[in-house]
Amino acid sequence: MGHTSRLAKSEIASKDPQKSLQSLLRLYAFLIGAWAETRLKKLLHEEFGFDDQLRAFIEGQSSQLEQWQEAVDQAFRKHHNIRHAALNAQTLGVTHSARRDALQEVLSDELRIIIEIRNKLAHGQWVYPFNNEGTSIESEKYQLINQENLLSLQFKYALVGHLAEAVHDLVVSPATFERDFDNHFRRLNQVRTNLKRRDYRKYENNLIQSRERARAARTSNQ
Repeated sequence: MGHTSRLAKSEIASKDPQKSLQSLLRLYAFLIGAWAETRLKKLLHEEFGFDDQLRAFIEGQSSQLEQWQEAVDQAFRKHHNIRHAALNAQTLGVTHSARRDALQEVLSDELRIIIEIRNKLAHGQWVYPFNNEGTSIESEKYQLINQENLLSLQFKYALVGHLAEAVHDLVVSPATFERDFDNHFRRLNQVRTNLKRRDYRKYENNLIQSRERARAARTSNQ
């Protein structure tokens, strides 16, 4: 993933002379989606985390996104010892209810395209993502994946990590939760803010100018 990111950054800095940036971004998106799946598997098998019954229930959900969503809810249920009642401000408390909502929003808003596009990319659908029957283009996914750039993908990679660590803190132990949860949640919110506010054009121009300054310095030293 680091190698692909560096190659993409180099293409941006050199103004994409080989027209390879889009392919590198698709590869990077695929790798993030694959890593998110692996990270969920690791989370489900943490020692002192989910038991076999809960793990099977989560893995039995019909999609990767639904598995993540269920893992979040089961983490809050485990931490608060809530078996069947609805998860809301009354059962979780106002603060934890808001945090649960935020984690679910991260999945449904920022990370959904990365999680769902992985299978499309793995099956060679690098330009147009098709529906499961292969009979039509999924226009929403097409629009969403084409809105991604290297900066947004880097932020989403970080979001997966912070999300997984926050859920880990909920399920592993009360001591871990008290020590680390606030920190992971604060970092997750900061990445969400950066994702919304950071200007890709400024990021792109900085890379280009840095490359040009380095080239000028080498020329002057010859």
